[in-house]
Amino acid sequence: MTRSTQLAVGLVAAILTGCGANHSEGPPPPDSAQAAALLDTLEERTFHYFWDLTNPQNGLTPDRAPSPSFSSIAAVGFPLTAYPIGAERGYITRAQAAARTLTTLRFFWTAPQDSSLSGSTGYHGFFYHFLDMSTGTRFQNVELSTIDTSLLLAGILLCQAYYDGTDAVETEIRGLADSIYLRVDWNWAQARPPAVSMGWHPEGGFIPTDWIGYNEAMILYLLALGSPTHPVDSTAWAKWVSGYQWGTFRGQTYVQFGPLFGHEYSHVWIDFRAIQDSFMRGRGIDYFESSHRATYAHRAYAAANPMAWTAYSNQIWGLTASDGPANTTLVLNGRSRQFHTYWARGVSQFDSNDDGTLAPTAAGGAIPFAPEIAIPALYTMRQSYGSNLFSTYGFRDAFNPTFTATGAPVERGTVDPTLGWFDVDYLGIDEGPILAMIENYRTGLVWRLMRGNPHIVRGLCRAGFMGGWIAGKCP
Repeated sequence: MTRSTQLAVGLVAAILTGCGANHSEGPPPPDSAQAAALLDTLEERTFHYFWDLTNPQNGLTPDRAPSPSFSSIAAVGFPLTAYPIGAERGYITRAQAAARTLTTLRFFWTAPQDSSLSGSTGYHGFFYHFLDMSTGTRFQNVELSTIDTSLLLAGILLCQAYYDGTDAVETEIRGLADSIYLRVDWNWAQARPPAVSMGWHPEGGFIPTDWIGYNEAMILYLLALGSPTHPVDSTAWAKWVSGYQWGTFRGQTYVQFGPLFGHEYSHVWIDFRAIQDSFMRGRGIDYFESSHRATYAHRAYAAANPMAWTAYSNQIWGLTASDGPANTTLVLNGRSRQFHTYWARGVSQFDSNDDGTLAPTAAGGAIPFAPEIAIPALYTMRQSYGSNLFSTYGFRDAFNPTFTATGAPVERGTVDPTLGWFDVDYLGIDEGPILAMIENYRTGLVWRLMRGNPHIVRGLCRAGFMGGWIAGKCP
C-alpha cells in the first residue's frame, strides 16, 4: 500500500463535509490525494527538524531553529517519539533510529544529577527545562521542570516499547529507559502534597505553584502514578481534577483550557479514546471527545472573528502557545492593536488571549480529533502563504496576517506589507505534535505502542480509568 492510500477510510467525505462552507475565503478543500500528499510531505519535513538538527554526540535537540538556541528537554521527548516514526516510514533505518536513541538515553542516564547551581543536568531524576546544546548542563538559571521532564519521559517510554529486539543496542535502550524513569522521585516534587509542584530552583527551592486543573500535565500525573519506585498516591489525581473548569464555549461543552496545546500534548502518547476516569464518566464523554470539541470551538471562534483579525476564518484558525511578532501596540487601519512575542494564545469560556497570531501546530496537533477540519486548515495555510510559512522543516512556528507594519521592529521573522508577519523559526515542541499526531491519525503507531507499556497502563489504572482498551488490564 502506498503512503498516498494510507489515509483512513472516509477521508474524502470527511474533508468535503467538514470544510463545505466559506470556500470563498481561501482555496477549495483538498481531495484525498492532495490531503495524503500534504501529510506525506509534512511528516517527512517535520521529521527532519529532529533528525538534522539534533546533536549526534549527546542526542540534545534545539528548542528552536534556525535562531541559535539551547536545548529544550521537552523538545528531546518529541524526537525520541519521531525516530520510530521515521524508521517505520523509511526516512531512516531502524538501526539508525536505535543508535541515535541509545546516544540520547546514555546521555540522560549519565549526566550529573545534583543540587549545584551550575554544571548539573538535573536533580532527583528530573531535568532542567533548558540545557546547553553542547555540554548538556543547566542553561542560565532555568527551573528544574516537572512537566518538561514528563514530556521527555513519555518519549523515553515510547522507545522502551518500540525497540523490542534482542540485540545489544535495543536491549540497552529498554534498560536505560526503565532506569531513567524509575529514578524520578515524584514524592520529592510534592512540595504541597498530594499535588506535584511545577518546578524547583537550586537558588530558592520549589516554585510556589502546583499542577492543578486541566492543561498539558495529564501525562505528568499518569507517569507519577505509574512509577514503580516513587509513585504519588491516587489522591494526587483527585487534586489535579479538582481544578477543572467544565463549560461551554462557541457551542461546544468540554473541559476548558485556552491554548490548544493543553488539549493535545498528553494525547500525543496516550490513546484516550473510550477510556474514562471518574470525572469523564460523570460527563458522559472521554478526554478525546473533549479535545474534539475544543478543536471545533477554536474553529468556530476564528470563523466568528470577534476581534476582526485579518484572515481568520473556518479554514484558517488555531490559537496556542507560539512565537509572535513583537511586544508592542500599533494603530492599524484606524484600530489600536496589542501584539506579543512568545505567548500562550488561546480562547475558552473563561479567558481570551488573542493578538491575531496563528500557529499551524494548533491544527496539526488536532488532526486525530477532527481531521475533517484540521487537514483542510493546514492545506489552506500552505496554499495561501506558500514558502513564507511552509519551508525546509514544514510549517514555521507562527504567522500574523494582521501585523503588516513593515516599519515596526519585530523580535524575529519578516513582515510582508500585504500578507503580514511570518516567523523565521521552527520550534521543537510545536514540530513534535504535528508529526506524532499525523502518525497517530494515519496508523496509530504511538498510541498502539504506549497501550502496551506497563508503566502507562499502571498510571491510568491508578487514576481510575476504565473501559475501552484498558478494560481488563487493571488489578
